[in-house]
Amino acid sequence: MMNFFELFALPTDFVIDQQKLDEQLRTLQSQYHPDVVNAQKSEQMSAVINQAYQTLKSPDSRASHLLELVEQADKLQQSIRDLDFLDLAMDFRIELDESDKQQLPILNQKLQDWLAEMSHHFNQAYQQQDWQTAIDFTQKLKFLVKIDKDLAKKVDELANVLDDDALYV
Repeated sequence: MMNFFELFALPTDFVIDQQKLDEQLRTLQSQYHPDVVNAQKSEQMSAVINQAYQTLKSPDSRASHLLELVEQADKLQQSIRDLDFLDLAMDFRIELDESDKQQLPILNQKLQDWLAEMSHHFNQAYQQQDWQTAIDFTQKLKFLVKIDKDLAKKVDELANVLDDDALYV
């Protein structure tokens, strides 16, 4: 398995420097540009570089990749066993479904705080090599990242509805 952290010249760690990740992306893209290397190698490396970037930029996939590197990712497909977390997540999703444009920034902040908390717990478990706990928090991160995408979609939908309304004023 390729270590995406090594490809991007980053330490193999959950906490990353997003700016350095972005800079390394541009460096690698220019290094493997079709004008620099042959087209086939450029195409292959571009696919790997893009996959690595997408993996490292998101906390859930970055956590999964770290677990894969230490051969602990096989249990990630199991269901979340923390019923309290699932209850809170369902309550949040209902709140999101029923929200209006004014409530979305508050929900977004609440979700970002929750993601930061889960990221912190994952990082602690990973550093302590407490693999089962790291797996549990990775599953929770994946769940919350999905909710985050749904929240972004709702923001876009409400923005479009308001834009459409402005056309008819």
